[in-house]
Amino acid sequence: MKIRRTIIVFDAADIDAESTFWASLLEGAVEKEDDWHSVYADGEWRLGIQLAPDHVAPRWPDGHPPQQIHLDLYIDDLEEGHRRVLELGGRLLKASDKPGSPDEFVVYADPAGHPFCLCRAPQG
Repeated sequence: MKIRRTIIVFDAADIDAESTFWASLLEGAVEKEDDWHSVYADGEWRLGIQLAPDHVAPRWPDGHPPQQIHLDLYIDDLEEGHRRVLELGGRLLKASDKPGSPDEFVVYADPAGHPFCLCRAPQG
């Protein structure tokens, strides 16, 4: 079996808000269908957003329903990333434990409540 493409798909009750958030954060675009949105960045399909009217956001870190998946996004400037996530409607879940360290990360939730991390990109 040869896997030709792997796409992460997020469930969301409001797929417009969810796809707009991710397309803006990834500096991409949204292709919309009725109950499915595809997010493209740099000309590549990056994420799918599926309509799930009864979606219940996970409660991070150890609530009900529990987190089942999250993304780690490695970036050069965590302060800029922090501002951008909040501007787009994301929420801070956990500030950095290790400010300035090479393995620093910050945890956020997207508009549908899915947790994700902005991580300091390795230098060099």
